[in-house]
Amino acid sequence: MAGEPQADCLFCKIVAGNIPATVVRETETTVAFRDINPQAPTHVLVIPRVHYPDAAALAAAEPVIAADILREAGRIAAEEKIDDHGYRVVFNTGSGAGQTVFHAHAHVLGGRGLQWPPG
Repeated sequence: MAGEPQADCLFCKIVAGNIPATVVRETETTVAFRDINPQAPTHVLVIPRVHYPDAAALAAAEPVIAADILREAGRIAAEEKIDDHGYRVVFNTGSGAGQTVFHAHAHVLGGRGLQWPPG
């Protein structure tokens, strides 16, 4: 069921504390941790504690939690001291866009120049 933990979801297991992660921030609705394959000096994932397969599904069902993810992205950027130089918040949606874990999440990237267009 949407919003419920999924037994086969890596990020649900991180939320539950069953898989270790380098957590940098936690709130009632989100968990933020360092990416295990960083693409920039700062690469933190911000995930909701509830399970939705992607950002669009999360925003449709739980808009307040979707906003919490963006708020936490800004706080992480400030704590990591990348907010003054610029940072990127990315939601990959679907395998064609590079989503590999189908639990909504935002990538907070910074600490180096980020070219446009990405990829």
